[in-house]
Amino acid sequence: MNILPFLLSGISVGGQYALIAIGYTLVYGILRLINFAHGDVFMAAGLMMIYISATLPLQAAVPLVLILTVVLGFLIERVAYKPLRTAPRMSVMISAIGVSYLLQNTATYLTGGQPMNYPKLPLISETVSIAGNNVTVVTIVTPFLVLALVVALVQLINHTKVGMAMRAVAKDFETSQLMGIKINNVISMTFVIGSALAAIGSMLYFTNYTYITPTAGAMPGLRAFVAAVFGGIGSIPGAVIGAFLIGICENLIKATPYTVFSDAFTFALLIVILVVKPTGIFGEKVTDKV
Repeated sequence: MNILPFLLSGISVGGQYALIAIGYTLVYGILRLINFAHGDVFMAAGLMMIYISATLPLQAAVPLVLILTVVLGFLIERVAYKPLRTAPRMSVMISAIGVSYLLQNTATYLTGGQPMNYPKLPLISETVSIAGNNVTVVTIVTPFLVLALVVALVQLINHTKVGMAMRAVAKDFETSQLMGIKINNVISMTFVIGSALAAIGSMLYFTNYTYITPTAGAMPGLRAFVAAVFGGIGSIPGAVIGAFLIGICENLIKATPYTVFSDAFTFALLIVILVVKPTGIFGEKVTDKV
């Protein structure tokens, strides 16, 4: 059996999961919040591309979708999470679940619940032959683009004032606030970065998986969350490595007669990781302050 197409597809989809997983891990690193609406922001970016590309040329639609997805992430943080900054963590989590269902229900209202066909993007939607196997250009481009974006993000976090503020807030929220760091701006920037990466991820993902439904972000979002936990939630390199491993393993399973278990594998892996190393591969042990 020729496993090369499954391996290439796994690397590609793993990169797309990585872009979503980074959003989870950034928000958790600062707010200690699992943003359950993040997968639905990814879905919303896909739907926006469908509607906007129907009226504007793709050269204008792509940057506009990026901007609108960033605005959506910013508004979610300001409306649903900021008012609950001092509330119990459970309240914020319930708010995140509520935002998730609001986005899904809004998408259902707009689309009538019918699958929507994603537009073909220039260049990356084309097919090329590798070792006798036909694959889309996006499959080849994705891992390199993801690695470039991760390097750029790491540079931003390690070598800019915004990145320094993000690291300070992630380390000690209260002390950072006392030292004059504008907490709200830092948190908003975190959601902006996460939403932008989710928008890019949606363009790459839906180029291969061309139909979007209101729940299309649920499973990629869950897999990305598992990837973030696998690598050690709060760790960007961990999230990326975890996403690539999950994407590759998931697609290799599809090459076997046990393809029906490809989703079960992801969550079985999560259980094993939580049992063996609850903080993930690159996660640091956190000691609660008394």
